Amino acid sequence: MTAYSLVDEDAYGTARKAQPLPQDLWQRYQREGDESAENELIERYLPLVRTVVGRIAMTLPPHVSADDLNSAGLVGLLQAVRNFSTSGGAAFETFARFRIRGAILDELRRLDWVPRLVHEKARKIQRILGDLEQKLGHLPSEEQVAHGLGLSLEDYRTWLDDIRPVAFVSLDAAFNNDTSDVTTPHDSIADDTQDDPAACAARSDLKALVAERIQQLPQIQQKVMALYYFEDLRLREIAEAFGLTESRISQIHAQAILAIRTFIERQEGLALQRGGEGHS
Repeated sequence: MTAYSLVDEDAYGTARKAQPLPQDLWQRYQREGDESAENELIERYLPLVRTVVGRIAMTLPPHVSADDLNSAGLVGLLQAVRNFSTSGGAAFETFARFRIRGAILDELRRLDWVPRLVHEKARKIQRILGDLEQKLGHLPSEEQVAHGLGLSLEDYRTWLDDIRPVAFVSLDAAFNNDTSDVTTPHDSIADDTQDDPAACAARSDLKALVAERIQQLPQIQQKVMALYYFEDLRLREIAEAFGLTESRISQIHAQAILAIRTFIERQEGLALQRGGEGHS
């Protein structure tokens, strides 16, 4: 069995294959407010919580409680069930994954589980990435970033291992996290049943920026991002597909995420600058 064939074998995939789409439950719940239907829907999609928790938990230190993440994920699932509209044509699974992941990340931010030194290392790498890209006119290689930091390539890759937790959640975290009072894109999106036009536009712009940056990444980084985020493969499975170690895939992923984040911060800075000039 290849790594690619494993993607549909998680708990949620198995549960979904075994049961038909519960249109009748959604109708009972949304038309009649049937509390028993809500309970059935939550029970039906519980494996989805375990899947999302499992993917996030594998990037975290051992002291982070899986039970805490599971509890937060259940809150996200409940919010998803209560705010989902079947009339929109979107798949509930996609909507729920977003809400579950957001609730878990909120809980992690509340726990403040990442040491300050880890954040500092991530910021140093981002600064060097940005400076070197402006100087070279293209994304720097790992060797160039290591040299810019005054580190050996081996030590730089150790840094990438150290910042792994930050890299796996950084696109959901504050873009400028030097202060603790900065809100995140997730925090600024209202949790209601109506789509907010401003939030939708901001989310669309962010997606466009991320897509643009991904196209600029080295091929191996593009492939790792695609397999992890779009094909839903685990790091171990991606490592098997490339014939590399899981640690090396984690390092490649971390550098890609920091490159994306650096690009987004720079674009936001330019947008703010243009806005300031327009009002002067």
